[in-house]
Amino acid sequence: MRIRILSPNIKNISTYILTLLCIVKTSAQKADSLLYADEKHFKNVKQLTFNGDNAEAYWSYNDKHIIFQRKNEAENIDCDRMFIGTIPQNNEDSFVYKQISFEGRNTCGYFLPDGKHVIYASTYLGGDSCPPVPDRSKYGNRYLWPIYDTYDIFLADTSGKIIKQLTKTKGYDAEGTLSPDGKKMIFTSVRNGDLDLYVMDLATEKVTQITHELGYDGGAWFSPDEKKIVWRASRPKTPEEIADYKQLLSENLVAPTQMEVFIANADGSDAKQITHLGQANWAPNFTPDGKHIIFCSNYEYAHGFPFNMYLVNLDGTGLEKVSHSNGFDAFPMFSYDGKKIMFSSNRTSGGGYNINLFMADWVE
Repeated sequence: MRIRILSPNIKNISTYILTLLCIVKTSAQKADSLLYADEKHFKNVKQLTFNGDNAEAYWSYNDKHIIFQRKNEAENIDCDRMFIGTIPQNNEDSFVYKQISFEGRNTCGYFLPDGKHVIYASTYLGGDSCPPVPDRSKYGNRYLWPIYDTYDIFLADTSGKIIKQLTKTKGYDAEGTLSPDGKKMIFTSVRNGDLDLYVMDLATEKVTQITHELGYDGGAWFSPDEKKIVWRASRPKTPEEIADYKQLLSENLVAPTQMEVFIANADGSDAKQITHLGQANWAPNFTPDGKHIIFCSNYEYAHGFPFNMYLVNLDGTGLEKVSHSNGFDAFPMFSYDGKKIMFSSNRTSGGGYNINLFMADWVE
């Protein structure tokens, strides 16, 4: 902004500068209105969606698009369906997105490197309609995740046309993400009777099991150099915990309220638990430099809410709180150039249940 001084009168100059500072301050406050105090890693936060539940938004390899899941009963989208959106290039541009799946429940979308194809999990082979949610009153109103046995992972083009069914075993197959070179898919499957991690070579479709301990292993990601993986896991230990886990799993359910973050070599060897916080620690991912893990947790709150995002070193040291909202912040993913972060939050819902997508510049 160029300043033109109309008069040498010092009083006029002072008044003009004061007015200008107020304008700048107001503009800065407006730009940072989506930030909470102490969120030093975020800058220029932009809200992309404004209604419904929007989650698990993951970047295309060229950072120009995202694929995400969306539910909005007001639009007759009664359970999660897949959408692809174009990233706004400036603050004036709107976020434009399109629906690419229309049957069953869908989750965990991910772009292939060519930008022309995606993977995602769907129950559509088990029926066009949304599968029913569990009746939690039967379980003391516990918070439970359904592990639908009709979930399989599919390869599709960006118009939504299914190209290939990648998983074909009986039971739950979902939570797929790709290695940075796009050649391998890591996913969760119940094919051996437990919820474990598997890696598929996409060229040969050969599958290798890489976790073997009892408990839920899911939400896995490769590191930027493809040498390590990070994921969330439950590890029931007592006879009562083991019996409860097995009983819920037999009913295609899992209780996600006690999970920790684990890291291992890409083949599953040398696995280590890097959080010991208690409660739910989940949605982990690597930072762009591969030296830290960002994850979500409710460990600070005895009643299990809010959820915020945290950073931690690969050895579990150096815990740092990243987001500071009083609600829900989760599903972080960095752009491939490392300059931006995408996450889901209800920070503008006034404490409501609408979860929207937010994008911010990442500040080291």
